[in-house]
Amino acid sequence: MSDDALEKHIGNYIKHHRLKQNRTQNKLANEAGISRSTLSLLERGQSTTLPTLIRVLRVLDLLHTMEVFNVQTRLSPLKLAKLEQGKRQRAGKQKESKQNQSDW
Repeated sequence: MSDDALEKHIGNYIKHHRLKQNRTQNKLANEAGISRSTLSLLERGQSTTLPTLIRVLRVLDLLHTMEVFNVQTRLSPLKLAKLEQGKRQRAGKQKESKQNQSDW
């Protein structure tokens, strides 16, 4: 997908959810702290800033869409094996201290 097509796709997504929530451009722009013309640019797929997109997504309660950018770190099989090797396999016999032993 080209950059232009992706920007239009994002703009359509924003516009679809704005209309689904029955909000005007003016109302959404005011709530997001941006101008109506900036929101219009975003909906048409023209260049805007990332902070603008985040503000609009937050107001539309769509920030969950950004979760796809979470980076999950995975342990290598060797590192995982080393961690497993260090775990106890069984409980050991507890040594009694001389203070706890009675002369009886």
